[in-house]
Amino acid sequence: MVTVDYYVVLSAILFIIGALGVLSRRNPLIIFMSIELMLNAANLAFVAFSSVYESFTGQIFVFFVIAVAAAEVAVGLALLVEIFKSKKNINIDEMNSLKG
Repeated sequence: MVTVDYYVVLSAILFIIGALGVLSRRNPLIIFMSIELMLNAANLAFVAFSSVYESFTGQIFVFFVIAVAAAEVAVGLALLVEIFKSKKNINIDEMNSLKG
């Protein structure tokens, strides 16, 4: 039988992998993917605890997190495209200002 402990451990591992990806990588696309991995790890924990407490509150919260994540990706990718058009480079170290 799979208990909630396994889901929480898996969620923690996924979150740590995502955090390491955000902290160690310089490519903005990889950073966005790592942030998505962190959000999905939190979603897994919400659903696991929602099943333990037999409530739909965690699943409703996951729905809103997914909606916010989709908006974050859309805005972030639009910003990256505009930065690439103007600077011809998307290196994180060189994006320290919003000047054109």
